[in-house]
Amino acid sequence: MNTLILISIIPIVLLYLGLYKAKKALLPVSIIGLIVALGLAVAQWTTPDTAQPTFHGMLLFNNFSIAFSAITICSTILILLLSKGYFESISNHIAEYYAIILFSLAGIVVMVSYYNLTMLFIGIEIMSVSLYILAGIKKNDFASNEAALKYFLMGAFSTGFLLFGITLIYGASGSFNLEAIRNYAVTTPHLDPIFYTGIVLIIVGLCFKVGAAPFHFWTPDVYEGSPTLITAFMSTVVKTAGFAAFLRLFSACFSTVSDFWAPALVIIAIITLFIGNITALYQQSFKRMLAYSSISHAGYLLFAIVALGAGSANSILVYATAYSIASIIAFGALILVKQHSDSDSFESFNGLSARNPFLALVLTIAMLSLAGIPLTAGFIGKFYMFSGALTHYQGWLVIIAVINAIISIFYYFRVIIAMYFHTAERTEVVVPAYYKFVLGFSALVTIIIGIYPAFISKLI
Repeated sequence: MNTLILISIIPIVLLYLGLYKAKKALLPVSIIGLIVALGLAVAQWTTPDTAQPTFHGMLLFNNFSIAFSAITICSTILILLLSKGYFESISNHIAEYYAIILFSLAGIVVMVSYYNLTMLFIGIEIMSVSLYILAGIKKNDFASNEAALKYFLMGAFSTGFLLFGITLIYGASGSFNLEAIRNYAVTTPHLDPIFYTGIVLIIVGLCFKVGAAPFHFWTPDVYEGSPTLITAFMSTVVKTAGFAAFLRLFSACFSTVSDFWAPALVIIAIITLFIGNITALYQQSFKRMLAYSSISHAGYLLFAIVALGAGSANSILVYATAYSIASIIAFGALILVKQHSDSDSFESFNGLSARNPFLALVLTIAMLSLAGIPLTAGFIGKFYMFSGALTHYQGWLVIIAVINAIISIFYYFRVIIAMYFHTAERTEVVVPAYYKFVLGFSALVTIIIGIYPAFISKLI
């Protein structure tokens, strides 16, 4: 709880610092505050997990919520470290950027810690409203305005589905509390049809939020039009929180009726994989490719929801960690390359190995991880997802996923080929020290998890 309180207070402090023109203090205060919040979260860790719901059953700060809060806070710290000088190039009022990102993070902490459907809705709305603003914060940029409008309209649409689903679940079970809903599902011989309808509507609403097909159509345009760092935040931290909330709800409430909703999620996962990967093959923009890549990774993450075994939480944690740190590297490299070439096409990466070997190396590690090549964190993440599906005798689903993983190699390796086998007459790409730290640290973690995954794979 202290973590949530601190993350809610820091943005207010940042707004006051911005009011008094203390621009140089914004980034240090944000980073230090998040590090303290991370420490407060880790301090609540207990073995065995004996946490109990608090605030009349509204929130549950157990090891599950602590682990996902920690990975979202760490990812946010890395993204904010890349923001030095970035927000200044967009606006003179940069306090708002940091404050809104942290307000969004406060909603994310609620999303991974809820024990009542009311708090799930509140957490999603705190996060979403912040992201609507962040997507369109470049006021004079038409693409940013378009991204904000599309995100707002689709977000409001999906929220309607989610809220209607929650209402029907309440109408059937008589409670918003997860334990009470589970007890209703377990003890009632013949469940009310509106209970099943509520599950379907909640699936639609949450699939909108995580960008799963066929509810993905807002994702490419919003990711492309938003500022690159905001896109990095949405595709990593927000997606991690969305799947953590997804898993908590379905594992706590709906596991006993999985025969009803699992086939639907299997179909959604397959459609998501094919649409994300095949469409990514045809992209000429690196940023838009990452957007469709994000859709395909949502398909892999749905495996853990479908399997819904004892290791599902660990599977999502490992996969989300691997995907997040690799994506942070990719978006960080994109920012640097775009600053030098004023383009985000694959051709702008031509000859990067000669212009900056370090940047080419870390980006290669990120692409290998996203493609699921062995000795990277991405391979371990996919291995856990496939293992979970196999334990539930869904071997055909794993075969489809492996085919899609092979397809993804083609567009990830386009970047590597451009960096090492194509030449371009451009000046050297300069990587600032703070970028070197973030990119180097992320690449190192990617390799460590790929070689020794045990230190993260058994946390929950």
